[in-house]
Amino acid sequence: MIFRHETPTSSLSAIALAVIAGPVVAQDPKPARTPQAPPVFVTASRTAEDPFESPRAVDVVGEEQLRRGQYRTLPQALRELPSVMVQETSPGQGSPFLRGFTGYSNLLLIDGIRLNNSAFRAGPNQYWATIDPFSIERIEVVRGPSSTLYGSDAIGGTVQVFTKSATRYAKSGLAHGGAVYSRYASAEDSVMARGELQGSQVWEDGSSTGILVGGDSRSFGTMRGGSDTGNQPNTEHEEGGVDIKVEHSFDARHKLVFLHQQMRQNNVPRTHATIFGESFRGSAVGTDLQRDLDQQRRLTYLQYHATDLESAIDGMHLSVSWHEQRELEDRITNANVERWQAFKVGTLGAFAQFDSDLGTLGELTYGVDYYRDTVNSWFRRSSGSQASDGIQGQVGDDSTYDLLGVFVQDRVALGERTEAQVGVRYTWAEVDAERVRDPSNNTQISLSDSWDEMAASAHLRHDLLAKKWNVYGGVSQGFRAPSLADLTLFDTARSGETEVPAPGLGAERYLGYEVGSKWRSERLTARAAWYYTDIEGQIQRFPSGATIGTSPAVTKANVGDGYIQGTELQLAFEVIEQTTVFGTHTWQYGRVTNFQGAALADDYASRLMPMTTIAGVRWESEDGGLHAETFVVRAEDADKLSAGDLRDTQRIPPGGTPSYTVWSVRGGWSITPAADLELALENITDVDYRVHGSGSNAPGRNLVMGMRVVF
Repeated sequence: MIFRHETPTSSLSAIALAVIAGPVVAQDPKPARTPQAPPVFVTASRTAEDPFESPRAVDVVGEEQLRRGQYRTLPQALRELPSVMVQETSPGQGSPFLRGFTGYSNLLLIDGIRLNNSAFRAGPNQYWATIDPFSIERIEVVRGPSSTLYGSDAIGGTVQVFTKSATRYAKSGLAHGGAVYSRYASAEDSVMARGELQGSQVWEDGSSTGILVGGDSRSFGTMRGGSDTGNQPNTEHEEGGVDIKVEHSFDARHKLVFLHQQMRQNNVPRTHATIFGESFRGSAVGTDLQRDLDQQRRLTYLQYHATDLESAIDGMHLSVSWHEQRELEDRITNANVERWQAFKVGTLGAFAQFDSDLGTLGELTYGVDYYRDTVNSWFRRSSGSQASDGIQGQVGDDSTYDLLGVFVQDRVALGERTEAQVGVRYTWAEVDAERVRDPSNNTQISLSDSWDEMAASAHLRHDLLAKKWNVYGGVSQGFRAPSLADLTLFDTARSGETEVPAPGLGAERYLGYEVGSKWRSERLTARAAWYYTDIEGQIQRFPSGATIGTSPAVTKANVGDGYIQGTELQLAFEVIEQTTVFGTHTWQYGRVTNFQGAALADDYASRLMPMTTIAGVRWESEDGGLHAETFVVRAEDADKLSAGDLRDTQRIPPGGTPSYTVWSVRGGWSITPAADLELALENITDVDYRVHGSGSNAPGRNLVMGMRVVF
């Protein structure tokens, strides 16, 4: 059981005890199964709403699902959603493709604060894996462009993670407790553990203060692939992190929140680029003797939230933050030359959001946000006979990047059964880079540029049956201003290519269309959607014809015009009491122009998600103490390859990534109200397979065990 210690005191000793005391569990265990209230979703409209009533394709991955899924990384927690493909360059990295877009074309928020910064590279990147999935309460996913509310980068989708609350024990007096989480996976040879402490104090005036302190450590050994692949060397790394959150509720309507979190990954290998890579169905093997990445991320924020103010402003959300992300690459080439390069991005961020109830004119949400990146790419040097680069590292050195946005959105009822959401946003972006290498003559240049953009959206929902069946549709403009990486990156890209700076780029523009329908009843939930994203001026990479050393040089231009479209289906049906069949289905197709040789040509969109179906059955005991499920993932051949995909020979086999069928089972047992055990056997048939675009094969037969103990 959960033991809570309560003392009606406000002494200094009680405050000190509250500071070191511990946290709360994901959900208080319940003696019997009880109906669940609809989840609250805020990302699609920046205000609380039932996701069933949102006129968008949205999903919530709650804390219970996070615990039961025992996902290795945050990106993996999204892999069972429609139109989501999680590419993994290595086991310590992960880059979700949402509706055909990845990397800096998707936006990730942490409690409303952007993870994205101007140094993010094009294509898949590793930064989402720097968030500990054990430290978050839920994940919200909005698919499709959301630039009206969130600005640049919100193209394929917007994902927001919400960190765990620090006040769940607060009832009266002093309360404290703790929790320990652990995870073991056989095919990953991995061990993960997290400990939490939480304390809360309810004061005599009715206010309350809660503190949560958490820390974790993770060790990943040699990844074992399927029956034919076996062990995949050079897939090991370690990581760990700590976080602290303090919440003070003045009353039920006013809250002040402080958070600091940090995570570090050590020596995460880019295995496919090294001689230790494993050829899969004819894919090439890299030539580097070593290529490892260290990642470090630190976020600190202070936020103030006020609701139900019963004035002209009903809600207020204010935030100021400092977000620091560092990256170090240690590489040894096949000529035994060691190279180091690193950069640091410090981001000062702030947002102010306000909500006003206008009666028959709707519910207005409006505000402003601002982010300023300060970037130091402070060294790039080589051992042996090659000289150090004194101009820049991976991106332009001594750089700043500013991003300012002003937005407004209205949710208004158009009769008893129809609701509209309309919005508009103005965004301004500016870059100043003092030290940039000119690839044409190897001299130092500087660049300065700016962009501004208006984006609008309109979505409509109509209830065919109140609270049970609706149809929806909408149009959303999206855009992405060129990043510092677009303009100044000087680094290896894909399979041995070298990407060079490309000043003078313009903004990308998108127009997303979506129609869908949702059904929700006591035994059946079903959703279907069709989307079409029009692409204008997408920044595309293509060979310039030059070489950097022995590597072909790749440059960039706004030449990508085209589209990506697809369908999404989701179903969950309780066939008999406590037993549910469920499934998803995704189909996707897209064409985008790019240079092929000296001429522009119509081409496939890069790394299109193959047609994928998930089908399974889930059972849960009446009291919720036992649960089990089995499911199959079927992905068809990923053979619609762009010219860039064809050049990515180390990750994509000739002719494309083969189809696969993977069968898994998992279940759990609430041993006591204070202890939960989760077990899974993934890839039961030990299939050799690779998620399209990944740098190594997925784990073979994999026993995963997770444990949570609260006290």
